[in-house]
Formats: sequence, structure tokens, C-alpha cells
Amino acid sequence: MSRKVYQVVLSAEERARLTALVRSGTHSASTTTHARILLKADRSDDGPGWTDAMIVQALDVGLSTVARARQAYAAGGLDAALTPKPSTRYYERALDGAQEAHLVALTCGEPPAGAGRWSLRLLADRMVELGFVETISHETVRQTLKKTNSNPGA
Repeated sequence: MSRKVYQVVLSAEERARLTALVRSGTHSASTTTHARILLKADRSDDGPGWTDAMIVQALDVGLSTVARARQAYAAGGLDAALTPKPSTRYYERALDGAQEAHLVALTCGEPPAGAGRWSLRLLADRMVELGFVETISHETVRQTLKKTNSNPGA
């Protein structure tokens, strides 16, 4: 059996905090799961010091989840192991403010001949026809209109 690179040795205060967190039931499932993992992996005198395989079996989680929880605790402490890192991914907007305004104005206008009302695909096609955008999907139109506070039917 190989020696674990990231060993979890909890202090009495950390152990009490994790136990209270697990028992409270007010935290997210991932936070609670990571707390349970740390409690089972604790190699201090008061901890059970379970192996990763035992934790996987008992908590019904993946081996990589246990490894990541151990690593996060070793690298950044208890808070780092319990709270997920914020996403660093940047989402570029498909439409800028002027294009959104044109879309909303188009939605409030009359639908094309032969259509009883605007559909998302009709709006997307019309935005391209009018030259506001090069390409746009109906899903982008839906998401953009969903976040606006306009209500043309009122």
C-alpha cells in the first residue's frame, strides 16, 4: 500500500466544524459530500483514516472526487476543500446592447406576412436579413428575449 501524497489531518476545531456542517443539512450537496470525505479521510488520532476505496464505497462518490477533496485540503485548507473555485471561463456575448435593442424592437413590431406571430426562428432570420448580425441562432434569440423585461402582450 502506497503512502498518500495528500494526507488529511484535521484539528479538533476543524472536525467539529465539519461535523456541524454535515448535520445541519443547509449546505449544498457537494459541500456536504466534501465534508464527509474529509471526515472519513482524517488521519488524526480522532479520525477513522479510511482509504480512498473505502470512502468511495461508503459515500458513493468517484475516486477522483476523493482525490480532489484531499488535494484541495492539503493545498488550501478547509475552506478551499469545501468551497468550489469560481469559474474563470469568459463567455463572450452574442449580441451587444444595440443588437439586443433591435431584436426587442423587431419583436414588438408586426410579424411577417403569413405568420400569426413572431417565432424565434423568424426573428433570427429577420435579424440576419436586416444586417444586424451575420449569424444568430434561435436559442440566442430566446435567451436574449427571456432576460428582457418587455411584455409586448400587456
